[in-house]
Amino acid sequence: MARQDFRTPRLFLDTELLAGVEIALGRDHANYVQNVMRLPPGAEVLVFNGRDGEWRASLESMKRRVSLHVQHREREQTKAGGVACAFAPLKHARLDYMVQKAVEMGVASLTPILTQHTQVSRVNVERMRANAIEAAEQCGILTVPAVGEPAPFGQWIANLDDDRVLVFCDEEAAIDDPISALRGAAEGPLIVAVGPEGGFSDSERRTMLARGRTVRLSLGPRILRADTAAVAALALVQAVRGDWR
Repeated sequence: MARQDFRTPRLFLDTELLAGVEIALGRDHANYVQNVMRLPPGAEVLVFNGRDGEWRASLESMKRRVSLHVQHREREQTKAGGVACAFAPLKHARLDYMVQKAVEMGVASLTPILTQHTQVSRVNVERMRANAIEAAEQCGILTVPAVGEPAPFGQWIANLDDDRVLVFCDEEAAIDDPISALRGAAEGPLIVAVGPEGGFSDSERRTMLARGRTVRLSLGPRILRADTAAVAALALVQAVRGDWR
């Protein structure tokens, strides 16, 4: 595995990356490299698009145009992880935190689900995507998770793939060893589901437990906030069944 460079600024660019290509930067990216990072012409940046790996490029700056000259590939593209995350939407600051940390934990996708006790009905999906990209830029991640549109709980679970193992956090579950519970779960890709403040309703619990291939996970003797629960559950899953092994 190539050693990662965490000192050079990174940019996500949704465009094809090839050696020798010149990429004109849009206004936001140009403002970032010139006025926020204050990079001079000739400075190096790392760029990625979630498909073609990570590339080293140099900054070309003229009065009315800022572009990058792509030099060579630094790292090959990595595959998306096998862990997905579904969650009841939270208020802005808590949602931003949860999205950023889920990306750092290596999730492949993020899906807001509207549960019976969900307190936030509107979800800014574009803001979620921007937070996911920023987290990937800052943490050297090459694959940006897919961000889904909000879905009602019933629709979401009805469309859940049969081979997907559902791990849902439940403060009413027996306080057992969560590591043993995960080790004993069926094989296959996993999705971690985190309910709202107040948890999943009784009917939602019954629906999840009735589908099979479901793990009801306790996160210990303390009640965690929803964003904290998401991070804790993803850490357990990645350590026992994910790519931390």
